[in-house]
Amino acid sequence: EPLYGYQIAKRLEQTGDPLLGGKQSALYPVLHNLSAAGLAESHVEPSVSGPPRRYYRITTLGRQVLAEWAGAWRTTRDSVDSVLEGNLR
Repeated sequence: EPLYGYQIAKRLEQTGDPLLGGKQSALYPVLHNLSAAGLAESHVEPSVSGPPRRYYRITTLGRQVLAEWAGAWRTTRDSVDSVLEGNLR
């Protein structure tokens, strides 16, 4: 479902992770860059309670890249965990 910037910021805040729930002002350049890279798409809709809102949605390419990054993260995490546990592979 498409979300506008403020909704995305609130969802990130709800994770409880201070890194993800950081400054809202930092989110908008990231969303712009994701759109420019084709990883997200956006459209503007009027709002009944203020100025128009820009809604964002992940693209098919964005989902593919996310899956690749998640896989790389899991591999890295597993390697670090292995070293920390003293189980070198």
